[in-house]
Amino acid sequence: MAKTPPNPSSRRPQGRLIGYARVSTDEQATEAQEMELRSAGCDTIIQEHGSGASRTRPALARLVREIGAGDTLVVVRLDRLARSVSHLLNVIEELTSKGAYFRSLSDPIDTTTPQGMFSLQVLGAVAQLERALNSERTKAGVKAAKAKGRLPGNPGIRERRPEALARMTAAQKAAYGARIQSTANQWLPIVRRMRPDHTWDDISRVLKQRGFDWTPERLRRAVRWMVSEGMADKSLLRKSPPRPPEDRLMTLVAGIHSSNPELTLREIANQLERLHERTPRGGTRWAPSSVKNLLDRAKRSGLLEAA
Repeated sequence: MAKTPPNPSSRRPQGRLIGYARVSTDEQATEAQEMELRSAGCDTIIQEHGSGASRTRPALARLVREIGAGDTLVVVRLDRLARSVSHLLNVIEELTSKGAYFRSLSDPIDTTTPQGMFSLQVLGAVAQLERALNSERTKAGVKAAKAKGRLPGNPGIRERRPEALARMTAAQKAAYGARIQSTANQWLPIVRRMRPDHTWDDISRVLKQRGFDWTPERLRRAVRWMVSEGMADKSLLRKSPPRPPEDRLMTLVAGIHSSNPELTLREIANQLERLHERTPRGGTRWAPSSVKNLLDRAKRSGLLEAA
């Protein structure tokens, strides 16, 4: 495929061009896609074998999680990356949040150019319209079914047919996996840093400080799913060793600092008070000096890197 001539209005970044090539089965090959991607300047190409109907793609999830600011994810066609417009927009949103870009060689989608961003906005509007139309069609169908005395919904589910229940379970698992992967790059690094030395309770507290509404059980379940899909190491699920109360405070303070190194000692102290954590001496009011002592201990123990 011929390369697209340079666009003077492009804001092409100087990072890496990383290709993503996907085929649906192990019997298919990615060579044709790889040739096009290399001709477009991609030195690194990530291959994946997986159905286009599934969002569970470990290689893609790892690529989006590890891509750097200024890098561009490149595909030959949009259908190699996403199964739907909403899926595509979710992936591009993740890339944008990391300062990365997206480009499709066969489609007018290139987030490094104004024209490509306009095309993306049009796709977003189409997706929103599609959701609204689907909602209206669903409501009309339910109303018509009730008027004819029929029950809405899937008759196979109502009648508890095994094949229908199996399809529903598979769809629920796929949807759950998609939700987990969509935010994993934001919370999984913290889990990797703190597990298994820290309890799930401590980690969920740290994540809540960053705006994630995780309960310990939901967090453990999400990590268990990531491990089962080969996206996280099984050591994360090992049982945490018992720790003295002061050690628990040390790991909690270290976790808060790691999640946002820009926080001052006073701000960390305020967070601990909001969490109703007592000081090492059992008090309710935290002083910055107490926070500093715990951070210094964490550095000496290797939990935090020394400045």
